[in-house]
Amino acid sequence: MNTTGVWVSPTEFISFAETQRRPSLKQHIATRGRAQASDFTSHLPNPDPILKAQGKDIAIYRDLRSSALVGGNIRRRKAAVLSLERGLQREQTARHVERFITDWLTDLDLDRIIRELLDAPLFGYQPIELLWQPVGRYWVPQDLLGKPAEWFFYDKDNALRFRTKDAGPDGEPCDPQRFIVARQDATYANPYGFPDLSMCFWPATFMKGGLKFWVQFTEKYGSPWVIGQHPRGATDGETELLLDSLEAMVQDAVAAIPDDASVQIIEAAGKAGSADVYRQLLEYCRSEINVAMLGQNQTTEKDTNHASATAGAEVTQDIRDGDAAIVASALNACIRHVVDLNFGPHVVAPRYALWQQEEIDKSLAQRDKALTESGVRFTNAYWQRTYNLQDGDLQQAPTTGDKPAFAETAQHQAPDQAALDQAIDSLPSEPLNQLTENLANLMFVADTWGRLSTTADRED
Repeated sequence: MNTTGVWVSPTEFISFAETQRRPSLKQHIATRGRAQASDFTSHLPNPDPILKAQGKDIAIYRDLRSSALVGGNIRRRKAAVLSLERGLQREQTARHVERFITDWLTDLDLDRIIRELLDAPLFGYQPIELLWQPVGRYWVPQDLLGKPAEWFFYDKDNALRFRTKDAGPDGEPCDPQRFIVARQDATYANPYGFPDLSMCFWPATFMKGGLKFWVQFTEKYGSPWVIGQHPRGATDGETELLLDSLEAMVQDAVAAIPDDASVQIIEAAGKAGSADVYRQLLEYCRSEINVAMLGQNQTTEKDTNHASATAGAEVTQDIRDGDAAIVASALNACIRHVVDLNFGPHVVAPRYALWQQEEIDKSLAQRDKALTESGVRFTNAYWQRTYNLQDGDLQQAPTTGDKPAFAETAQHQAPDQAALDQAIDSLPSEPLNQLTENLANLMFVADTWGRLSTTADRED
Protein backbone atom coordinates (compact mmCIF):
# COMPACT_ATOMS: atom_id res chain seq x y z
CA MET A 1 0.00 0.00 0.00
CA ASN A 2 1.22 3.49 -0.87
CA THR A 3 1.04 6.25 1.76
CA THR A 4 -0.79 8.51 -0.71
CA GLY A 5 -3.39 6.01 -1.85
CA VAL A 6 -4.25 2.40 -2.64
CA TRP A 7 -4.17 0.11 -5.67
CA VAL A 8 -7.71 -1.25 -5.99
CA SER A 9 -6.68 -3.39 -8.96
CA PRO A 10 -3.43 -4.13 -10.82
CA THR A 11 -4.17 -1.24 -13.18
CA GLU A 12 -6.15 1.24 -11.04
CA PHE A 13 -4.67 3.47 -8.33
CA ILE A 14 -6.85 5.70 -6.14
CA SER A 15 -5.31 8.43 -4.03
CA PHE A 16 -6.69 9.18 -0.59
CA ALA A 17 -7.34 12.75 -1.67
CA GLU A 18 -9.45 11.45 -4.54
CA THR A 19 -11.45 9.10 -2.33
CA GLN A 20 -12.40 12.03 -0.13
CA ARG A 21 -13.97 13.58 -3.24
CA ARG A 22 -15.78 10.37 -4.20
CA PRO A 23 -18.89 10.25 -2.01
CA SER A 24 -20.21 7.24 -3.96
CA LEU A 25 -18.19 4.90 -1.76
CA LYS A 26 -20.14 6.15 1.25
CA GLN A 27 -23.60 6.24 -0.37
CA HIS A 28 -26.21 3.52 -0.81
CA ILE A 29 -26.42 1.95 -4.24
CA ALA A 30 -29.41 -0.34 -3.69
CA THR A 31 -32.31 1.88 -2.58
CA ARG A 32 -36.09 1.69 -2.85
CA GLY A 33 -36.14 4.70 -5.12
CA ARG A 34 -33.87 3.05 -7.66
CA ALA A 35 -35.24 -0.51 -7.41
CA GLN A 36 -37.89 -1.72 -9.84
CA ALA A 37 -40.32 -4.61 -9.76
CA SER A 38 -39.11 -8.10 -10.61
CA ASP A 39 -38.69 -8.82 -14.31
CA PHE A 40 -38.59 -12.50 -15.23
CA THR A 41 -37.35 -11.72 -18.74
CA SER A 42 -33.88 -11.15 -17.29
CA HIS A 43 -30.96 -13.36 -18.20
CA LEU A 44 -31.14 -15.99 -15.46
CA PRO A 45 -34.45 -16.37 -13.60
CA ASN A 46 -34.43 -18.07 -10.23
CA PRO A 47 -34.94 -21.80 -10.99
CA ASP A 48 -36.85 -22.42 -7.77
CA PRO A 49 -39.81 -24.63 -8.87
CA ILE A 50 -42.34 -22.94 -6.58
CA LEU A 51 -41.41 -19.48 -7.79
CA LYS A 52 -41.62 -20.64 -11.41
CA ALA A 53 -45.04 -22.21 -10.83
CA GLN A 54 -46.36 -19.12 -9.05
CA GLY A 55 -44.76 -16.70 -11.52
CA LYS A 56 -43.47 -14.56 -8.65
CA ASP A 57 -40.19 -13.73 -6.90
CA ILE A 58 -38.99 -14.77 -3.48
CA ALA A 59 -41.01 -11.99 -1.86
CA ILE A 60 -43.82 -14.57 -1.52
CA TYR A 61 -41.68 -16.41 1.03
CA ARG A 62 -41.66 -13.34 3.27
CA ASP A 63 -45.40 -13.76 3.83
CA LEU A 64 -44.76 -17.15 5.43
CA ARG A 65 -43.17 -15.47 8.43
CA SER A 66 -46.61 -14.31 9.58
CA SER A 67 -47.35 -17.95 10.40
CA ALA A 68 -46.72 -18.54 14.09
CA LEU A 69 -45.00 -21.85 13.40
CA VAL A 70 -42.74 -20.64 10.58
CA GLY A 71 -41.95 -17.34 12.31
CA GLY A 72 -41.14 -19.10 15.57
CA ASN A 73 -38.84 -21.56 13.83
CA ILE A 74 -37.03 -18.70 12.10
CA ARG A 75 -36.37 -17.11 15.47
CA ARG A 76 -35.04 -20.43 16.79
CA ARG A 77 -32.73 -20.83 13.78
CA LYS A 78 -31.23 -17.38 14.26
CA ALA A 79 -31.04 -17.65 18.05
CA ALA A 80 -29.13 -20.94 17.76
CA VAL A 81 -26.36 -19.22 15.78
CA LEU A 82 -26.34 -16.06 17.88
CA SER A 83 -25.83 -18.17 21.02
CA LEU A 84 -22.49 -19.48 19.69
CA GLU A 85 -19.15 -18.04 20.73
CA ARG A 86 -17.64 -15.94 17.97
CA GLY A 87 -14.53 -13.94 17.20
CA LEU A 88 -11.35 -13.65 15.16
CA GLN A 89 -8.80 -16.42 14.87
CA ARG A 90 -5.39 -14.95 14.21
CA GLU A 91 -3.65 -17.91 12.55
CA GLN A 92 -0.67 -16.50 10.57
CA THR A 93 -1.92 -12.91 10.51
CA ALA A 94 0.40 -10.09 11.56
CA ARG A 95 -0.54 -8.62 14.92
CA HIS A 96 -1.15 -5.10 13.62
CA VAL A 97 -3.51 -6.45 10.94
CA GLU A 98 -5.40 -8.49 13.53
CA ARG A 99 -5.73 -5.49 15.84
CA PHE A 100 -6.95 -3.35 12.94
CA ILE A 101 -9.70 -5.84 12.01
CA THR A 102 -10.63 -6.35 15.67
CA ASP A 103 -11.05 -2.61 16.23
CA TRP A 104 -13.14 -2.28 13.08
CA LEU A 105 -15.45 -5.19 13.99
CA THR A 106 -15.94 -3.74 17.48
CA ASP A 107 -17.64 -0.70 15.95
CA LEU A 108 -20.18 -2.82 14.02
CA ASP A 109 -23.56 -4.05 15.22
CA LEU A 110 -22.65 -7.67 14.61
CA ASP A 111 -25.83 -9.09 16.15
CA ARG A 112 -27.97 -7.27 13.59
CA ILE A 113 -25.58 -8.08 10.75
CA ILE A 114 -25.58 -11.78 11.64
CA ARG A 115 -29.39 -11.81 11.78
CA GLU A 116 -29.52 -10.32 8.29
CA LEU A 117 -26.94 -12.78 6.98
CA LEU A 118 -29.07 -15.60 8.37
CA ASP A 119 -31.78 -14.72 5.85
CA ALA A 120 -29.56 -16.49 3.30
CA PRO A 121 -30.60 -20.04 4.28
CA LEU A 122 -34.23 -18.90 4.34
CA PHE A 123 -34.30 -17.30 0.88
CA GLY A 124 -31.28 -19.00 -0.72
CA TYR A 125 -29.20 -15.83 -1.03
CA GLN A 126 -28.84 -12.54 0.83
CA PRO A 127 -27.00 -9.57 -0.72
CA ILE A 128 -25.13 -7.33 1.72
CA GLU A 129 -24.07 -3.81 0.75
CA LEU A 130 -20.83 -2.42 2.21
CA LEU A 131 -20.85 1.28 3.07
CA TRP A 132 -17.22 2.41 3.17
CA GLN A 133 -15.81 5.34 5.10
CA PRO A 134 -12.27 6.75 5.54
CA VAL A 135 -10.58 6.29 8.92
CA GLY A 136 -7.34 8.21 8.77
CA ARG A 137 -5.48 6.82 5.79
CA TYR A 138 -7.50 3.61 5.81
CA TRP A 139 -10.90 2.65 4.43
CA VAL A 140 -13.32 0.37 6.25
CA PRO A 141 -17.04 -0.42 5.90
CA GLN A 142 -18.92 1.63 8.48
CA ASP A 143 -21.86 -0.74 8.12
CA LEU A 144 -22.99 -3.92 6.40
CA LEU A 145 -26.64 -3.68 5.34
CA GLY A 146 -28.77 -6.54 4.13
CA LYS A 147 -30.84 -5.56 1.09
CA PRO A 148 -34.01 -7.35 -0.16
CA ALA A 149 -32.94 -10.29 -2.28
CA GLU A 150 -35.72 -9.70 -4.81
CA TRP A 151 -33.95 -6.47 -5.83
CA PHE A 152 -31.11 -8.52 -7.33
CA PHE A 153 -30.64 -11.23 -9.93
CA TYR A 154 -27.80 -13.16 -11.59
CA ASP A 155 -26.94 -12.83 -15.25
CA LYS A 156 -25.82 -15.57 -17.63
CA ASP A 157 -22.28 -15.28 -16.30
CA ASN A 158 -23.49 -15.75 -12.70
CA ALA A 159 -22.64 -12.13 -11.90
CA LEU A 160 -24.86 -10.28 -9.43
CA ARG A 161 -26.93 -7.40 -10.84
CA PHE A 162 -29.21 -4.85 -9.23
CA ARG A 163 -32.68 -4.29 -10.68
CA THR A 164 -32.72 -0.56 -11.21
CA LYS A 165 -35.19 1.56 -13.16
CA ASP A 166 -32.41 3.38 -14.97
CA ALA A 167 -30.62 0.28 -16.31
CA GLY A 168 -33.62 -1.48 -17.83
CA PRO A 169 -34.08 -5.29 -17.88
CA ASP A 170 -30.34 -5.96 -17.88
CA GLY A 171 -29.94 -4.35 -14.47
CA GLU A 172 -26.84 -2.72 -13.05
CA PRO A 173 -23.67 -4.75 -12.33
CA CYS A 174 -22.76 -4.89 -8.64
CA ASP A 175 -19.21 -3.94 -7.67
CA PRO A 176 -17.68 -6.89 -5.73
CA GLN A 177 -16.11 -4.38 -3.32
CA ARG A 178 -19.54 -2.94 -2.59
CA PHE A 179 -21.56 -6.14 -2.33
CA ILE A 180 -21.03 -9.55 -0.80
CA VAL A 181 -23.62 -12.32 -1.05
CA ALA A 182 -24.33 -14.96 1.59
CA ARG A 183 -25.70 -18.08 -0.12
CA GLN A 184 -26.82 -21.58 0.81
CA ASP A 185 -25.90 -24.51 -1.45
CA ALA A 186 -25.30 -22.28 -4.48
CA THR A 187 -24.08 -24.00 -7.65
CA TYR A 188 -23.12 -22.97 -11.15
CA ALA A 189 -26.53 -24.11 -12.39
CA ASN A 190 -28.29 -22.29 -9.54
CA PRO A 191 -26.32 -19.31 -8.21
CA TYR A 192 -29.38 -18.22 -6.21
CA GLY A 193 -28.87 -21.04 -3.71
CA PHE A 194 -31.51 -23.20 -2.07
CA PRO A 195 -34.18 -21.50 0.13
CA ASP A 196 -35.40 -23.51 3.10
CA LEU A 197 -38.67 -21.58 3.05
CA SER A 198 -39.49 -23.25 -0.26
CA MET A 199 -39.96 -26.48 1.70
CA CYS A 200 -42.45 -24.70 3.96
CA PHE A 201 -44.58 -23.06 1.26
CA TRP A 202 -47.10 -25.82 0.58
CA PRO A 203 -47.32 -27.17 4.17
CA ALA A 204 -47.92 -23.61 5.41
CA THR A 205 -50.52 -23.04 2.67
CA PHE A 206 -52.37 -26.27 3.41
CA MET A 207 -52.10 -25.61 7.14
CA LYS A 208 -53.72 -22.22 6.69
CA GLY A 209 -56.51 -23.69 4.55
CA GLY A 210 -57.03 -26.65 6.88
CA LEU A 211 -57.29 -24.35 9.87
CA LYS A 212 -59.92 -22.27 8.09
CA PHE A 213 -62.08 -25.32 7.34
CA TRP A 214 -61.53 -26.68 10.86
CA VAL A 215 -62.85 -23.41 12.32
CA GLN A 216 -65.87 -23.56 10.03
CA PHE A 217 -66.43 -27.20 11.02
CA THR A 218 -66.21 -26.30 14.69
CA GLU A 219 -68.67 -23.46 14.29
CA LYS A 220 -71.05 -25.80 12.50
CA TYR A 221 -70.77 -28.96 14.56
CA GLY A 222 -69.08 -27.87 17.77
CA SER A 223 -72.30 -26.61 19.32
CA PRO A 224 -75.58 -28.53 19.57
CA TRP A 225 -78.29 -27.81 17.03
CA VAL A 226 -81.38 -26.03 18.34
CA ILE A 227 -84.50 -26.93 16.38
CA GLY A 228 -87.76 -25.05 16.91
CA GLN A 229 -91.21 -26.32 15.92
CA HIS A 230 -94.14 -23.99 15.29
CA PRO A 231 -97.71 -24.68 14.27
CA ARG A 232 -98.29 -25.34 10.58
CA GLY A 233 -100.42 -22.25 10.20
CA ALA A 234 -97.91 -19.83 11.73
CA THR A 235 -97.32 -16.59 9.88
CA ASP A 236 -93.93 -15.42 8.61
CA GLY A 237 -93.69 -12.94 11.45
CA GLU A 238 -94.25 -15.69 14.03
CA THR A 239 -91.59 -17.81 12.32
CA GLU A 240 -89.08 -14.95 12.39
CA LEU A 241 -89.83 -14.35 16.08
CA LEU A 242 -89.15 -18.02 16.83
CA LEU A 243 -85.85 -17.88 14.94
CA ASP A 244 -84.77 -14.82 16.88
CA SER A 245 -85.60 -16.59 20.11
CA LEU A 246 -83.58 -19.65 19.10
CA GLU A 247 -80.60 -17.47 18.16
CA ALA A 248 -80.75 -15.78 21.54
CA MET A 249 -80.94 -19.19 23.17
CA VAL A 250 -77.74 -20.34 21.42
CA GLN A 251 -75.90 -17.25 22.64
CA ASP A 252 -77.40 -16.75 26.10
CA ALA A 253 -79.05 -20.14 26.84
CA VAL A 254 -82.30 -18.22 27.50
CA ALA A 255 -85.23 -17.89 25.12
CA ALA A 256 -88.89 -16.87 25.18
CA ILE A 257 -91.10 -18.82 22.78
CA PRO A 258 -94.87 -19.07 22.22
CA ASP A 259 -96.71 -21.70 24.27
CA ASP A 260 -97.77 -23.51 21.13
CA ALA A 261 -94.16 -23.91 19.86
CA SER A 262 -91.47 -26.38 20.97
CA VAL A 263 -87.67 -26.52 21.01
CA GLN A 264 -85.47 -29.58 20.53
CA ILE A 265 -81.68 -29.71 21.16
CA ILE A 266 -79.75 -32.27 19.10
CA GLU A 267 -76.04 -33.03 19.62
CA ALA A 268 -73.83 -33.36 16.53
CA ALA A 269 -73.02 -36.99 17.27
CA GLY A 270 -70.62 -38.98 15.11
CA LYS A 271 -68.65 -35.93 13.91
CA ALA A 272 -65.55 -36.51 16.04
CA GLY A 273 -63.98 -38.61 13.31
CA SER A 274 -64.45 -35.81 10.79
CA ALA A 275 -62.78 -33.34 13.16
CA ASP A 276 -59.80 -35.68 13.50
CA VAL A 277 -59.21 -35.43 9.75
CA TYR A 278 -58.50 -31.71 10.09
CA ARG A 279 -56.36 -32.27 13.17
CA GLN A 280 -54.25 -34.89 11.37
CA LEU A 281 -53.78 -32.56 8.40
CA LEU A 282 -52.59 -29.71 10.63
CA GLU A 283 -50.24 -31.99 12.58
CA TYR A 284 -48.78 -33.36 9.35
CA CYS A 285 -48.16 -29.84 8.02
CA ARG A 286 -46.59 -28.82 11.33
CA SER A 287 -44.30 -31.84 11.21
CA GLU A 288 -43.19 -31.03 7.65
CA ILE A 289 -42.38 -27.42 8.58
CA ASN A 290 -40.42 -28.52 11.66
CA VAL A 291 -38.37 -30.96 9.59
CA ALA A 292 -37.60 -28.24 7.02
CA MET A 293 -36.69 -25.54 9.53
CA LEU A 294 -35.35 -27.36 12.60
CA GLY A 295 -34.18 -30.69 11.18
CA GLN A 296 -36.52 -32.82 13.34
CA ASN A 297 -40.23 -33.52 13.61
CA GLN A 298 -40.74 -33.50 17.37
CA THR A 299 -43.81 -31.53 18.36
CA THR A 300 -45.05 -29.86 21.51
CA GLU A 301 -48.49 -31.44 21.46
CA LYS A 302 -50.23 -32.36 24.70
CA ASP A 303 -49.49 -36.09 24.31
CA THR A 304 -45.70 -35.59 24.29
CA ASN A 305 -43.49 -35.75 27.35
CA HIS A 306 -41.23 -32.96 28.57
CA ALA A 307 -38.11 -34.41 26.91
CA SER A 308 -39.65 -34.67 23.45
CA ALA A 309 -41.29 -31.26 23.77
CA THR A 310 -37.93 -29.71 24.68
CA ALA A 311 -36.24 -31.47 21.77
CA GLY A 312 -38.96 -30.17 19.49
CA ALA A 313 -37.93 -26.60 20.21
CA GLU A 314 -34.27 -27.14 19.33
CA VAL A 315 -32.38 -26.79 16.08
CA THR A 316 -30.30 -29.80 15.11
CA GLN A 317 -26.56 -29.28 15.31
CA ASP A 318 -25.92 -29.83 11.60
CA ILE A 319 -28.39 -27.12 10.58
CA ARG A 320 -27.01 -24.72 13.19
CA ASP A 321 -23.44 -25.32 12.06
CA GLY A 322 -24.44 -24.90 8.41
CA ASP A 323 -26.04 -21.54 9.16
CA ALA A 324 -22.97 -20.49 11.15
CA ALA A 325 -20.69 -21.44 8.25
CA ILE A 326 -22.71 -19.20 5.89
CA VAL A 327 -22.30 -16.26 8.29
CA ALA A 328 -18.57 -16.86 8.75
CA SER A 329 -17.99 -17.18 5.00
CA ALA A 330 -19.70 -13.85 4.27
CA LEU A 331 -17.87 -12.01 7.06
CA ASN A 332 -14.54 -13.47 5.97
CA ALA A 333 -15.19 -12.26 2.42
CA CYS A 334 -15.72 -8.77 3.81
CA ILE A 335 -12.59 -9.02 5.98
CA ARG A 336 -10.65 -10.07 2.89
CA HIS A 337 -11.80 -6.90 1.09
CA VAL A 338 -10.70 -4.74 4.02
CA VAL A 339 -7.25 -6.36 4.20
CA ASP A 340 -6.76 -6.17 0.42
CA LEU A 341 -7.68 -2.50 0.28
CA ASN A 342 -5.58 -1.39 3.26
CA PHE A 343 -2.65 -3.83 3.43
CA GLY A 344 -2.47 -5.55 0.05
CA PRO A 345 -3.84 -8.74 -1.54
CA HIS A 346 -0.94 -10.91 -0.37
CA VAL A 347 -1.32 -10.15 3.35
CA VAL A 348 -2.80 -12.99 5.41
CA ALA A 349 -6.20 -12.02 6.81
CA PRO A 350 -7.55 -13.20 10.18
CA ARG A 351 -10.46 -15.60 10.04
CA TYR A 352 -13.82 -15.01 11.69
CA ALA A 353 -15.34 -18.10 13.26
CA LEU A 354 -18.34 -19.21 15.31
CA TRP A 355 -18.14 -22.20 17.64
CA GLN A 356 -19.73 -23.94 20.58
CA GLN A 357 -17.68 -23.27 23.70
CA GLU A 358 -17.87 -26.80 25.15
CA GLU A 359 -16.35 -28.33 22.02
CA ILE A 360 -13.47 -25.84 21.93
CA ASP A 361 -12.80 -26.20 25.65
CA LYS A 362 -12.39 -29.96 25.27
CA SER A 363 -9.97 -29.67 22.33
CA LEU A 364 -8.01 -26.92 24.09
CA ALA A 365 -7.77 -28.97 27.26
CA GLN A 366 -6.42 -31.95 25.34
CA ARG A 367 -3.88 -29.78 23.54
CA ASP A 368 -2.75 -28.01 26.72
CA LYS A 369 -2.43 -31.32 28.54
CA ALA A 370 -0.18 -32.69 25.78
CA LEU A 371 1.96 -29.54 25.81
CA THR A 372 2.26 -29.55 29.59
CA GLU A 373 3.32 -33.20 29.61
CA SER A 374 5.96 -32.30 27.01
CA GLY A 375 7.50 -29.71 29.33
CA VAL A 376 5.74 -26.51 28.20
CA ARG A 377 4.85 -24.24 31.13
CA PHE A 378 1.98 -21.78 30.70
CA THR A 379 1.54 -18.66 32.79
CA ASN A 380 -1.38 -18.11 35.15
CA ALA A 381 -2.55 -15.33 32.85
CA TYR A 382 -2.90 -17.88 30.03
CA TRP A 383 -4.94 -20.29 32.17
CA GLN A 384 -7.24 -17.48 33.32
CA ARG A 385 -7.74 -16.09 29.82
CA THR A 386 -8.31 -19.44 28.13
CA TYR A 387 -10.53 -21.12 30.72
CA ASN A 388 -12.27 -18.05 32.17
CA LEU A 389 -10.77 -18.49 35.64
CA GLN A 390 -10.95 -15.83 38.33
CA ASP A 391 -8.21 -14.30 40.41
CA GLY A 392 -7.36 -16.65 43.25
CA ASP A 393 -8.49 -19.80 41.39
CA LEU A 394 -4.86 -20.74 40.63
CA GLN A 395 -2.42 -21.45 43.41
CA GLN A 396 0.85 -19.55 43.20
CA ALA A 397 4.19 -21.36 43.36
CA PRO A 398 5.62 -21.54 46.92
CA THR A 399 7.99 -18.66 47.61
CA THR A 400 10.71 -17.78 50.08
CA GLY A 401 10.79 -14.04 50.58
CA ASP A 402 10.44 -12.33 47.20
CA LYS A 403 11.82 -15.23 45.13
CA PRO A 404 10.50 -18.72 44.44
CA ALA A 405 11.84 -21.44 46.71
CA PHE A 406 13.25 -23.31 43.74
CA ALA A 407 14.90 -20.24 42.24
CA GLU A 408 18.64 -19.90 42.23
CA THR A 409 19.91 -17.47 44.91
CA ALA A 410 21.50 -14.26 43.81
CA GLN A 411 24.94 -15.00 45.30
CA HIS A 412 25.27 -18.21 43.25
CA GLN A 413 23.96 -16.70 40.01
CA ALA A 414 26.54 -16.54 37.22
CA PRO A 415 27.34 -13.06 35.88
CA ASP A 416 26.31 -14.06 32.36
CA GLN A 417 22.99 -15.33 33.64
CA ALA A 418 22.42 -12.09 35.57
CA ALA A 419 23.13 -10.02 32.47
CA LEU A 420 20.75 -12.19 30.44
CA ASP A 421 17.99 -11.85 33.04
CA GLN A 422 18.45 -8.10 33.12
CA ALA A 423 18.22 -7.89 29.33
CA ILE A 424 15.06 -9.99 29.33
CA ASP A 425 13.47 -7.85 32.05
CA SER A 426 14.13 -4.72 29.98
CA LEU A 427 12.26 -6.06 26.95
CA PRO A 428 8.77 -4.66 26.22
CA SER A 429 5.89 -7.01 27.05
CA GLU A 430 4.87 -7.75 23.45
CA PRO A 431 8.31 -8.90 22.14
CA LEU A 432 8.79 -10.80 25.39
CA ASN A 433 5.49 -12.64 24.89
CA GLN A 434 6.48 -13.54 21.34
CA LEU A 435 9.88 -14.76 22.59
CA THR A 436 8.22 -16.86 25.29
CA GLU A 437 5.81 -18.34 22.78
CA ASN A 438 8.61 -19.18 20.34
CA LEU A 439 10.71 -20.78 23.08
CA ALA A 440 7.75 -22.87 24.21
CA ASN A 441 7.18 -24.06 20.65
CA LEU A 442 10.89 -24.89 20.23
CA MET A 443 10.90 -26.83 23.50
CA PHE A 444 7.88 -28.79 22.37
CA VAL A 445 9.39 -29.59 18.96
CA ALA A 446 12.74 -30.56 20.54
CA ASP A 447 11.07 -32.83 23.08
CA THR A 448 8.91 -34.47 20.43
CA TRP A 449 11.89 -34.95 18.12
CA GLY A 450 13.89 -36.52 20.99
CA ARG A 451 11.09 -38.94 21.77
CA LEU A 452 10.76 -39.95 18.13
CA SER A 453 14.53 -40.41 17.81
CA THR A 454 14.63 -42.57 20.93
CA THR A 455 11.80 -44.72 19.66
CA ALA A 456 13.52 -45.13 16.29
CA ASP A 457 16.80 -46.18 18.00
CA ARG A 458 14.98 -48.81 20.03
CA GLU A 459 13.29 -50.21 16.95
CA ASP A 460 16.67 -50.46 15.19
